[in-house]
Amino acid sequence: MIVAFDGVQLLDVTGPVEVFTTANHYGADYDVWVISLAGDAVTTSSGLVISADSAPGTLPPRLGTLLVPGRRDWRSAVADTDLVGLVTRLSVRAKRVASVCAGAFVLAEAGILDGRRAATHWELASQLAAAYPQVCVDGNPVFVRDGHVATSAGITAGIDLSLSLVEEDWGADVARNVARQLVVFMARPGGQAQFSTRLAPRQPRHPAVRRVMDRVTADPAGCHTRATLAASGGVSARHLERLFRTEVGITPGRYVEAVRIEAAQALLADGTGTVEEVARQAGFGSSESLRRVFQHTLGVSPTVYRARFRSTVGAPRPAAG
Repeated sequence: MIVAFDGVQLLDVTGPVEVFTTANHYGADYDVWVISLAGDAVTTSSGLVISADSAPGTLPPRLGTLLVPGRRDWRSAVADTDLVGLVTRLSVRAKRVASVCAGAFVLAEAGILDGRRAATHWELASQLAAAYPQVCVDGNPVFVRDGHVATSAGITAGIDLSLSLVEEDWGADVARNVARQLVVFMARPGGQAQFSTRLAPRQPRHPAVRRVMDRVTADPAGCHTRATLAASGGVSARHLERLFRTEVGITPGRYVEAVRIEAAQALLADGTGTVEEVARQAGFGSSESLRRVFQHTLGVSPTVYRARFRSTVGAPRPAAG
């Protein structure tokens, strides 16, 4: 059962619906309902109006899966006391509870995520953690299962999560058939880190931190040792580390690595250099070092990253004649 409401992300609703209804063609037996507060149609984020199957009052006493999609303006969703109250009441009747993207905020507002690990869209992870400190937010996984509660990353990740629920209910063969039919990964390689904009640090107040950050971003491949960074900031290495932890939330060394990763991502997506050349230009020294960092941080190799994010169009064909 999926709860729809005005402003909901369209694919948050239709993605899981397609997974569960497609599974029925391969032996599953899902009774998929889309409900709204009053049983009325709702206007989605794209402006498309979708109808609801029912109002909550007509639902059976016991529910299988309660799935809560999200909306871009999550603050409006959690401020809707009727919506949060409905989710709270239905969650008690459900065998399991799930959310897609910003739907995690509604679950958190209802107290369902208290003390649990949870995922949401990478761009919203820090906001979820700040608004609901009792929730253990993980911004990288495509989806997270914690007991009977499951939460997924942004939008299309609702398909990944739904496939995992189908596999749990009906086995890997059914889920695999659904994935093939929908032309999606059975298990998406890598986490959200490969999609995210990694550097979104708070604007530092201390001039030493600003000077160091400017130095690193201006020349990612430069010599950025603890000593050279401290000298650039005009403070000791130990003091610079304290300042970075306080104002940026990471160490100077991690900041350098993050800048270099972003530089390499841009070079791989937009440039024509080899992976070895990209590694040198971004400051990693060698393709092997770049590969290790990409695999550890993004969950994919540089070559795979380039293939995924460079273009949707294949290499141009040579001109005739």
